[in-house]
Amino acid sequence: MRSLKPLLIFLSLSLMLFLTGCETNMVVFEPQGPVARSITDLINWSLIWMLIVVVIVFALFAYIIWKYREKPENMDYEPPEEHGSTLLEIIWTGIPILIVIALTIPTVKTLYALEEVPETLEEKDPITIHVTAADWKWIFSYPEEGIETVNYVNIPEDTPVLFKLTSASTMQSFWVPALGGQKYAMAKMETELFLVADNPGSYMGKNSNFNGRGYAEMEFEVLAQTQSDYDEWVEEVKDTAPKLTEDKYEELLKPTHLGRMTFNDTHLAWVNHADMDSKTYTNPELYRYHGYQGKTFEEEDNYKNENNENESDHDEHGHEHGDEDHSGHGEHDDEEDSDGGEHHGH
Repeated sequence: MRSLKPLLIFLSLSLMLFLTGCETNMVVFEPQGPVARSITDLINWSLIWMLIVVVIVFALFAYIIWKYREKPENMDYEPPEEHGSTLLEIIWTGIPILIVIALTIPTVKTLYALEEVPETLEEKDPITIHVTAADWKWIFSYPEEGIETVNYVNIPEDTPVLFKLTSASTMQSFWVPALGGQKYAMAKMETELFLVADNPGSYMGKNSNFNGRGYAEMEFEVLAQTQSDYDEWVEEVKDTAPKLTEDKYEELLKPTHLGRMTFNDTHLAWVNHADMDSKTYTNPELYRYHGYQGKTFEEEDNYKNENNENESDHDEHGHEHGDEDHSGHGEHDDEEDSDGGEHHGH
């Protein structure tokens, strides 16, 4: 028993470190709509079977090690040669087959159900929103309302929303963890995804498919509103938002990060990226742009290097270099603010 004490201490400490390091806010297990709930139920069903398998395997493993351990009375024991058991062969072949069937049937049923409006809302007409992914932003088009948003989408609660997904450039993955599973958005084709929010609230969406340097910040907000608030928002956009032009839209498609933007009209009037014959907007030479303020990746790296060099000069020669750099940064910041106003204006 004394020899087991260090092992028990090690296992206890490992368990404590593991538990304290885990993320407690697991959005997938806090579904906010019927689509997300069906996915969560499927995950939980799978976890139950995984737990059953793990418990049985480890229990058998511990039992066999203990039962057939070496003891003084069996030191020289030689087991007889055996040719196996037909019954055991059938059992350990049949059980995995039954487990696979138990997992496959609900998985197939759920996947097919996710392609349709949830059963509880079949009598309610869905609204359609076209989603266009671009590096590194999300563009949402409301063809029925004639408005377009960037990096946020408003939807009414308890209403099925049909998202029609495509991409203007590289392949992306559209995912709102609290409302449903992810689906890919690809250029010159269209995929569809139904989502529903039970209650008003704000839910984060993201791209879960790596697509380059700006991938990490390619996020958007889904704001579920009451029907009256949603209608009021639509009317406000129609009255106050600027008109979307083709030139402005082509500017949006450049590989940049942008803030939230709102427009009247949609780009569907002149291009639908889901069409096989649609115009291609990818410009490989522009993918060096980072985009918050139009700086290139190379300019950012140079800016960081200059800062590091200036800090070194400051340490060696006093405050003279720092004062000069400070005025230079002020001019640079003014230029960035000017550009930023164009990107973030509504």
